[in-house]
Amino acid sequence: MTKTFYIKTMGCQMNEYDSDFLAQSMIHHGLFPVDEPEDADLVLINTCIVRAKPEQKALSFLGRMSAFKKRKPGLILGLVGCLAQKDGASLLKRFPQLDLVMGPRELSSIQEVLGRIDSDRQRVVATRLEPGPPRPIHTLGYFEGRIKAHLSIMEGCNNFCSYCIVPHVRGREVSRSPDEILDEARALISEGVRDITLLGQNVNSYFREEGGRWTFSSLLREIGKLEGLWRLRFTTSHPKDLSDELIRRFGDISNLCPHLHLPFQAGSNRILKGMKRGYTRERYLELTAKLKEVRPDISITSDVMVGFPGESRADFELTLDLIRQVEFDSLFSFKYSDRKGTLAEKMPEKIDEPEKTARLNTLQHLQRQITFKKNRELEGKQVEVLVEGQSKKNKMLTGRTPSNKIVNFTSNNGKFGILVKVLIKDGLLNSLRGDALKNG
Repeated sequence: MTKTFYIKTMGCQMNEYDSDFLAQSMIHHGLFPVDEPEDADLVLINTCIVRAKPEQKALSFLGRMSAFKKRKPGLILGLVGCLAQKDGASLLKRFPQLDLVMGPRELSSIQEVLGRIDSDRQRVVATRLEPGPPRPIHTLGYFEGRIKAHLSIMEGCNNFCSYCIVPHVRGREVSRSPDEILDEARALISEGVRDITLLGQNVNSYFREEGGRWTFSSLLREIGKLEGLWRLRFTTSHPKDLSDELIRRFGDISNLCPHLHLPFQAGSNRILKGMKRGYTRERYLELTAKLKEVRPDISITSDVMVGFPGESRADFELTLDLIRQVEFDSLFSFKYSDRKGTLAEKMPEKIDEPEKTARLNTLQHLQRQITFKKNRELEGKQVEVLVEGQSKKNKMLTGRTPSNKIVNFTSNNGKFGILVKVLIKDGLLNSLRGDALKNG
């Protein structure tokens, strides 16, 4: 009988949210989490396939667990998430030790599926896209001790960018009930969570007709009113759906953090058109200018890709120029990789690997200079930090500013989950360092 479980999570914040859902479901049904996969009766691998690298890592871990299962035949081994959705039943042929393949829209049926596997050792493939997002299972005490949490408000994507496989594996956009979202937020706050990040493949397109017309802007306003919520964030935003109304929310919701992750992907209009992104570089620059006007201290972060099929040197230089103009606080940058089933996979003029690597190195060098400069500008200034715990590398405390910058600092007060004022002494490349002020 299955008594213990281990979940290996790879990929994005949505995967982390899904893993929390699965873990609460297991605990709700009497299973206990363990820290090592070798100690578990059930191992679930929650996967991401946005790029080639996380897919390869997931398959590598699955291979290791398959080898381990030969020594522990009673182990139930499952692959869930986007890779499971993409490859489906073919994974059972490729990995004979695998018991379960489950896509993200099927997670609500995990207990019923495990029952079938446990009772008669069926191998199950569950990859329908029709169900809506899984209903939350709130297990009392699960989030105790956590200061931050994710909350999914919608699932799926309707954009079909030419390079992206997400709509194929996460399905079409489905927005959750606002009442359900607000109840989940209240439950998180009741257990001590003070910093909530709302999640969706494109949160800007949230829409629900339920007791009136709910947009993302109106949902934000209601969540922002919840007592005990100190910090509210969201990701990911699509530039084509970033409305003036939503931009104004950064000026009138007091606990909405001055931080926006707004992927731009490329600085060339020709490449943006090929990517089917639905906006131009001029529009993107207009949006970032409006954000800075409403909230001058806003931190803007982004995703950017190099080496999209047909990207010329001139196109790449336009990307660098956009980075210089916006001055992002940080960037997630990566090389284009073919994703099977996307339009870009079939495009000609693929950029060779050495050139993609060279462009990525150039871009990352530029961004490091900008990030370091912006962090140095905070030296001598006071920032508010939500204390998250002990720093891993030293005896300092660690936490984040409202703009999502990591701060490591000394303090006489060892409490976690409180807000403290910190005087920044050093602006480093990846973090800030300082001292808590009196009473901090």
